Amino acid sequence: MRILTVFILLAVFLLPDTAIAQRKKNRKRGVPSSLPFSVPIDKQVENSPVFKKSFTGFALYDPEQRKMLYEYQSDKYFTPASNTKILTFYTSLQLLGDSIPALQYKKQGDLMVVWGTGDPSFLNPHLEQNNAVFGFLKNRPEALLFCPANFRDNRYGEGWMWSDYPYSYQAEKSPFPVYGNVAHFVQNDTTHGLQIVPSFLKDELFYDPSLSEDDYIGRLEFDNRFSFNDYAAGGGDFDWQAPFRISPGFVAKLLADTLHRPVQAVEFPMMPPADAGIIYSLKADSLYRRMIQVSDNFIAEQLLLLCSEWKFGNMNTEQIIGYAIDSLLSDLPDKPKWVDGSGLSRYNLITPRDLVFVLDKIRQQMSRERLLNIFPAGGISGTIEEYYRNGDQPYVFAKTGTLRNNHCLSGYLITSRGKLLVFSFMHNNYTVKTGLIKKEMERVLREVYVNY
Repeated sequence: MRILTVFILLAVFLLPDTAIAQRKKNRKRGVPSSLPFSVPIDKQVENSPVFKKSFTGFALYDPEQRKMLYEYQSDKYFTPASNTKILTFYTSLQLLGDSIPALQYKKQGDLMVVWGTGDPSFLNPHLEQNNAVFGFLKNRPEALLFCPANFRDNRYGEGWMWSDYPYSYQAEKSPFPVYGNVAHFVQNDTTHGLQIVPSFLKDELFYDPSLSEDDYIGRLEFDNRFSFNDYAAGGGDFDWQAPFRISPGFVAKLLADTLHRPVQAVEFPMMPPADAGIIYSLKADSLYRRMIQVSDNFIAEQLLLLCSEWKFGNMNTEQIIGYAIDSLLSDLPDKPKWVDGSGLSRYNLITPRDLVFVLDKIRQQMSRERLLNIFPAGGISGTIEEYYRNGDQPYVFAKTGTLRNNHCLSGYLITSRGKLLVFSFMHNNYTVKTGLIKKEMERVLREVYVNY
């Protein structure tokens, strides 16, 4: 009995010293002392058998202390996929106001010349509508002329997959988008056949039995002729979107069909004059939320065009990205390779600590309520609705980024103690299923949530 008592006393007095020694050892390795010794963050990340199948980077930042809590390969460059939209979001916050400029106009006698600004909201089925733009175009007594001279960009971003032209996630960029630059095809029990918006495209449909069962609708690459497969011909239910092939004449035709009045495209180099009028559409947060929540590629691209138009008087993605890198993001730890607004391009390269840096800049500009309303909430909304569940108290608010063999998650984590942390978790070049990567990320971030 006496021996047992001595043993217990030794355990009581010696364990704290052992714990202190372990804490010091962890601190030298860069392990936050706030984590219990059973789950040090370096062990969670660096020794993960799942992450060993991937090129992984992680940065965890405490904005209150203004210091990194943990970094693993955070200075290495990764393909960010849709995490690129975080850069687009920050750039838009700096250059655009609370409301989005929808078009510019100038009266010339009996003519009304209109120029687009890149605003993607006009008749976009995924966005609320502002009748001011429609009413202005519909009710002006002058003849309407659409001028695309201020658009100085390509239809696709640098490094995009040209063979993806039939798919809605790669709609073409343009100066005056209509319907989100996609045609909408619906067929079900209530439509009584295939319904198309805009309706005049029904005359451009033809049957193509070579289309796969999954691709209900196809399109010729350089024409707005659409095809349908056996499933669509047989009356099966589906809801499909396919991008338009954009030209000034086609935009004028879309506007004329929608407004029920003539609209003519003019292609001479007439830029908006300094005294051109401006019509505004939506609140900017409507676009930001859609872009970040569901990772809308088209809105991301058009936001950069909007920023370019506002800053330089013309629309060019490369121009506005160069300005953002040199002027708005010149203090990043590592200069990124940034080529498009959406992250569709694999040419984009950025480090985890860069993304943390940008996310913290965003955090400093917005109230917490507004910020967390824009980002997807784990288990609740957006692209992480199925992950990071925590009842009705989400703890991860973050933007996903996924391309084949690449998955990233960057955003904000609110710990069980109410502390807000900023993080970027990036994985490239893996061959395992993305679901395994996601589950392992969830396990690590849950440990951070519980233990900080």
